[in-house]
Amino acid sequence: MSYRFSPSRRIAACGLLGAGLVVVFPVLPANENGALALSLAGISLWATGAIPEYVTAIAFFTFAMLFKTAAPEVIFTGFQSTALWLIFGGLVIGVAVRSTGLGQRLARRLAQSFGNSYWGVIGGVTMVGVAMGFLMPSSMGRAILLMPIALSLADGFGFAPGSKGRTGVVLAAAFGCHTGTFSILPANVPNVVFLGAAESAYHYTATYGSYLLLHFPVMGLLKSALLVPLIIWLCPDRPRPVAAARMPSMSRDERHLSILLAVSLALWATDALHHISPAWISMAAALILLLPGIGLVGQKQFGTEVNFGSMFYVGGIMGLGALVDKSGLGHRLAELFLKVLPLAPGAAITNFASLSAIATLTGMLTTLPGVPAVLTPLAGQMAQASGLPLASVLMTQVLGFSNPVLPYESAPLVVAMQLGGEPVRPALVLCLLLAAATIVFLLPLDFLWWRLLGWI
Repeated sequence: MSYRFSPSRRIAACGLLGAGLVVVFPVLPANENGALALSLAGISLWATGAIPEYVTAIAFFTFAMLFKTAAPEVIFTGFQSTALWLIFGGLVIGVAVRSTGLGQRLARRLAQSFGNSYWGVIGGVTMVGVAMGFLMPSSMGRAILLMPIALSLADGFGFAPGSKGRTGVVLAAAFGCHTGTFSILPANVPNVVFLGAAESAYHYTATYGSYLLLHFPVMGLLKSALLVPLIIWLCPDRPRPVAAARMPSMSRDERHLSILLAVSLALWATDALHHISPAWISMAAALILLLPGIGLVGQKQFGTEVNFGSMFYVGGIMGLGALVDKSGLGHRLAELFLKVLPLAPGAAITNFASLSAIATLTGMLTTLPGVPAVLTPLAGQMAQASGLPLASVLMTQVLGFSNPVLPYESAPLVVAMQLGGEPVRPALVLCLLLAAATIVFLLPLDFLWWRLLGWI
C-alpha cells in the first residue's frame, strides 16, 4: 500500500496541525476547546479520507475519553441513537436481498422500465429514490432497501465493480433517496429534529402541505433533476446489457423475504399511526433473518458480509455532532456568524443569502441533524435582526441541511456509499458539485419561489 503524501493527506495534516495548536494554545474554555480540537481533526480526516473512516471514528472515541472532553453518554451518543440500529438492521436485510436473488429479480423489473440508455438508468434510479421519500420516513432505510437492488441493476447493465457506470448507479441511489427528500417533511432525521425544536421553542408547527409546497419544487424536484447530468458528467459510461437467462420462478426464500420486506415497508410508512421507530422495525426484520433454521442470513454471512465498520463511522459522526452541541461550541460559532452576517430589515436578498449561508456552515460543523438543534434557539434573534417573520427564518434552516457540502455531514450518504461498495471520494466530489450548483443556480430560483409565495 502506498503512503505517499497526496493532496488529501496534506489537507488532513493541516487539520491535525490545527488541532494540535488548539490543544497547546487554548483559545476557548476547556470543554469547547477540546471539542474544537477534535472537530478539526475529525472533520479533516473524514473529509479527505486520508485514513479509513472507521479508524478516524475509533480515534475520536479514544481521544475524547482519554482527555475527558465530555461525558461517555455524549461521546457514544451515536450508539444510543435509533439511526445506528436502523443501519444494523438494514445491513442484514441487504445481505439477504443479495443472497436470495430477490435484488436481481427486482432490478430486472426496473431495467425494463428504464430502457438501455445511461441517462435512463441514472435518471430512473434517482427517480425511484425520490419517490420512496413519500413512502418511507427514513433516508437510511431507503438507502438500505434501494442499494442492493441498484447493485443488481448495475450488474445487469454490465457495470463491473470499479467501473464508472457502477459508481454512477451507486451515486444515483445514494443521493436520489436522500438529497431531494429533505423537501418532504417526515422523510429525514434533520426534518424531524427541526419540527421538534421549532415546536418546543416557539410552538410553531409546520404542516406537511405548506412545507412541501415551499421546498419540493426547487430543492426537491429541480435538485434531483440536476443530480442526473452531474452524475453522468462525473461518471460517464455506456450500458452493456448482459444477456440473462430467463428468470426462474420465485424461490421459497425470495417469497419469504418479499413478505418480510412488504410488512417492514408497510410499518415504516405508517409509523405516524403506530409510533414504532423504524429502527426497531429494522431490528425485528434482522432478527427474523438471523434466526437459526428459519432466517435467510447464516452465521458465516453475518460475520463476513455485514460491514460493521460503517456503524463505527456513523457512531463517530454522531458523537462529534453531539460533542459540538453539548459543549456549547456550536452555539458559540452560530452566535459569531450572527454577529458578522449582514442581516437588516428590508434587505431581502442579503437576508436570504445570509441565513442560507449560516445554515450550510453550521451543517459542516455539527453535521446535518445539528443544524436545527443549534440554530432554532437563535431564530428569534435572527428574525428580529432581519425583519423577517419567524416562520421564514426557521424555514431557511432547510436550505442548509438539505445542502451537504461534504459527505461526512450526512450519515445516510456515507452508509449508502459503503453499502454500494464504493469509496467516499466520488460522493465527496458530487457533494461539492451539487453544493456549488445549488448556491449558484437553485438558491436564486428558490428565492424567487419564496418571494412568489410571500414567505420573504
